[in-house]
Amino acid sequence: MNWRRSKRNHPCGSLLLARQRLHRWHATALGNFLAEEELHQVDKALCNLFGYHLVQVGCSGWGNTFGSTRIPHCLVIDPDGGQATGTTENVTKVAGLPEALPIAADAVDVVVLPHVLEFTRDPHQVLREVDRILIAEGHVLILGYNPFSFWLLARVLFGWRQQPPWCGRLFSLARIKDWLGLLGFEVAHTRYFFYRPPLQHMGVLDRLSIVERLGRRLWPFLGGIYLVLAQKRVTTLTPIRPRWRPRRSFIPAGVVETQNRDPL
Repeated sequence: MNWRRSKRNHPCGSLLLARQRLHRWHATALGNFLAEEELHQVDKALCNLFGYHLVQVGCSGWGNTFGSTRIPHCLVIDPDGGQATGTTENVTKVAGLPEALPIAADAVDVVVLPHVLEFTRDPHQVLREVDRILIAEGHVLILGYNPFSFWLLARVLFGWRQQPPWCGRLFSLARIKDWLGLLGFEVAHTRYFFYRPPLQHMGVLDRLSIVERLGRRLWPFLGGIYLVLAQKRVTTLTPIRPRWRPRRSFIPAGVVETQNRDPL
């Protein structure tokens, strides 16, 4: 598998500082509004998935994704030191890096990546780790910022390149699907959403609900956020049993076979 790795530094500089600033951004009006919409979309995707173990890598503005899931044991992996490690109800929190998940191979049914790939130096390695820990037919759910949206326009016009979430390394949905395909995943569902412009005013955001309806109908690929749900496929070799029965005659049944005799 040939990954074209980027050797340059991450645009955000310190990823620890960038993730901390991203958490603070989620406390703003826009961050809260976006977090509610993301949680709604994730809940709809997770309610139909089953299994025993769910892992969320990284924390997001909505905390965790476990409100609607039917999976009994949930784990949050904190890449920033695990300041809140421990277990509450069925949710366990541990420290760990996305590029080296502290999980055994073939052990997890569902993995959730909320804006993890944008804030890591090696997104390919993160996906390889997801592939390693997922069981056969397990699912991965990815949330990403769409680089081809009104958010990109705001990033350029207002000079927000150094501020989270705009300083993240944004990947298109097509590229994410390509990476998943190389690892043997089958994309089951994709969705764009949040067509509102990135405005820090709750009243204006509420009044722009018509933009959501128009966006889904007229320009569906320009949503600020995309969701990808993919399933891990494992191809196994099926042994071919030998045929011990004799070959059937080419002569149709009921036809008497005659022998050629030399003329007298």
